[in-house]
Amino acid sequence: MTQHSRRRLLFGGAAIGTGVLLAACTSNEQQTPTEAQTKAADGGGNAEPGKQVTIGFSAPAADHGWIAAITNNAKAQAGAYSDVEFKTVEAGADAAAQRAALSTLISQKPDVIVLLPHDGKELNSFGLEAMQAGIPVVNLDRAFPDAKAYRLQIKGDNYGMGVAAATFIVEQLKAKGVSNPVIAEIAGIDSLELTQERTQGFNDTLAQHGFKVANRRAAEFTVDSGQREASQLLQALPKIDAIWNHDDDQGIGVLAAFSQANRSEFFMVGGAGSKKAMEDIQADNTVLKATVTYSPSMASSAISLARLIGQDRGMSDLVELQVPKEIVLASETITKENASNYLKLGF
Repeated sequence: MTQHSRRRLLFGGAAIGTGVLLAACTSNEQQTPTEAQTKAADGGGNAEPGKQVTIGFSAPAADHGWIAAITNNAKAQAGAYSDVEFKTVEAGADAAAQRAALSTLISQKPDVIVLLPHDGKELNSFGLEAMQAGIPVVNLDRAFPDAKAYRLQIKGDNYGMGVAAATFIVEQLKAKGVSNPVIAEIAGIDSLELTQERTQGFNDTLAQHGFKVANRRAAEFTVDSGQREASQLLQALPKIDAIWNHDDDQGIGVLAAFSQANRSEFFMVGGAGSKKAMEDIQADNTVLKATVTYSPSMASSAISLARLIGQDRGMSDLVELQVPKEIVLASETITKENASNYLKLGF
């Protein structure tokens, strides 16, 4: 993976040059330092070994491709640093179990804690506890509502995902001359703020062009739930022009439902950027014509930045002396034309 492609995916158009911090895509294999990291180490940059840092880590069980990639990326990134000890704690089946495991971790006094919570709102109290105990918290993906509960928060642009998906759909419909389209939406877990933000971005962008969603279903980020909700959607709408499915993992079930019902009069946009989705888009043999990114490589950045926080260092490409408080990844649109550039980043 090149320095340019990493920087472009992880931080979009933001003027944050963090290529020196990043290594590893979605793999458990030992990763070698990137060219940028090697140069930084030679020049005394951020990749140069510093104070030994213990990073505690927790994420839900890898029963979903995106979640698995989060954990794999975190492990691989930690392994790229000789000055990082990586300590994983089980997240359990729900927020309460993860909270208990993380409380045990606090007693071990790691330098920094990186976590992807089951639910940001329910784990907010843990973030406050850890921060009050003097342990910086790096929160991933599912936001804590209280800014005092984290030192750094990294997440994808959920609202931007909706904007990107709607923009592609609008462009395609206008190119086909469809003036009164039937647009459907298959969301993820509705109780999560990230799902609500994705839907808001989608609705706002459609409304700007005089369009709206005719039917919306909420799945659970699983293949089975995707197939179930897609089947019910098809029953509700005898004709559809376009669909946005929020998640490529549940999209496997969604596509299965379409095939089973022998329905293909519409096109679909996916979400997150799985390797399978990119391959389908590239092959152009299903209704899936695009997906909008929400990269699990944010976990690699989280480990790199947690290390710097633990060493009381800033980012060498910034004038500021400290790591930023918030980082939001841009959502990019993957189509048949550019899928080959993104395949190596798929999970």
